[in-house]
Amino acid sequence: MNAANPYLLLTLISLLPTATAGAEPLRVGAAAVAVEADDSMVIAGGIGPGKATGQEGELRATAVVIEKPPGTKLAIVSCDVLFVERDFVDRALERIERSTKIPPSHVLVHATHTHHAPSVTSIHGYGRDPVFARRLEDGIVKSVELANERLTGDATFLFHLAEEKTVGQNSRLLLKDGTIFWVGPRDDAVRTTGPFDPELPVLAFKSPPDKWIALLYNHSTHTIGTRKGAVRSPSFYGLAAQELEAELGGVCAFLEGASGSTHNLGAVTTAQAVDKLKVTIRDALAKAKPRPVERLVSVKRPFTFKVRTFDEAEEDRKVVDYCRKRIPGGADFTINVFRQMRKELSPHKGKERQTVLQATLIGDVALVGVPAEYFTKLGLDIKNRSPFPDTFVAELSNDWIGYLPDREAHKLGGYQTWTGLHSFAEEGTGERMADEVVAMLMDLRTR
Repeated sequence: MNAANPYLLLTLISLLPTATAGAEPLRVGAAAVAVEADDSMVIAGGIGPGKATGQEGELRATAVVIEKPPGTKLAIVSCDVLFVERDFVDRALERIERSTKIPPSHVLVHATHTHHAPSVTSIHGYGRDPVFARRLEDGIVKSVELANERLTGDATFLFHLAEEKTVGQNSRLLLKDGTIFWVGPRDDAVRTTGPFDPELPVLAFKSPPDKWIALLYNHSTHTIGTRKGAVRSPSFYGLAAQELEAELGGVCAFLEGASGSTHNLGAVTTAQAVDKLKVTIRDALAKAKPRPVERLVSVKRPFTFKVRTFDEAEEDRKVVDYCRKRIPGGADFTINVFRQMRKELSPHKGKERQTVLQATLIGDVALVGVPAEYFTKLGLDIKNRSPFPDTFVAELSNDWIGYLPDREAHKLGGYQTWTGLHSFAEEGTGERMADEVVAMLMDLRTR
């Protein structure tokens, strides 16, 4: 056994069959922990260090722990932040294992990608807020510990695949000058350049006689927009989850799908998006059917990639040309931010880095965790090739390695492909990641 690869060891352990598979009911617990923030903290999600005054809703770490007797457990944690990073995630996993005995391979830590929470990473023109990052780490641990303490027997797993087609669209629009829309005017848009995924799976857990324990839902649009202006917020996905939680009584959480190429471009307001999501989820709950959980499996595997090699002059030209034309008022600041990011990346050209991929099974429903702003085309590729018909992607899980566009998107260009701390993996990394995830799912099917 390779002691230097704990993920491999835990993967093998997680795949061992249990003697009573399918014979015992589930136990499920859930908890949400508010992560405190204040107006002094830099908000992540823009090019510069933004600030917010006040807050709507809570910024939370929300955990659902599922146990399949005689002892296999899975924890899914949703965090209302832009990204989660490997250093504090791994510390949280170690603490969780010590206090709950749930191994790191069986915990998925996810970022909902709200653009309205304090920064826990270095990107664009700002860095991590260390106080908020520590609070988030503590919140991750506490939410799993509380959910584990609240495990309730005789739980039923229910599932329904719904759709929401109006909250979001493919946002990489081809413009008449051959560039790809990012910000600024888009009245010269010619067409979209990729797909939009409207699927909205709902995974719910109930205990007798008719009590909701937890609800998870998944959708694939950038989590941007508040009801009240420049405030901290979990945005429309998190607000919908918290308002449904107040109505239903169970803990509700959102998992961001593969949305690196999709945004809500103003077709609906934040308030309208919240209402539409709540209507869709309520309808899904009414239609949800019980699913057997004959096995509960979670595996993690390391994934190696390289920092791309880039030409400074060519990268600078891309940013300068777009910004001078589309955002003249903010061009100089934005151009300088990208120059500084490339300066930081330059010594790392071609160097290898490692991250982690995760695949879980709750009965016959598969959930995949990838550590990037993953393009929708790649997420759909995983879904289409998975041996499990109900397969869903949770991007920005367990780590963050920037945008991962597909090869065609790289050729078209645009902000998500410009080199910076937001996008630095070599071309083709997204496809390789999809291949590895599908291989993990195939392995789960055959074990």
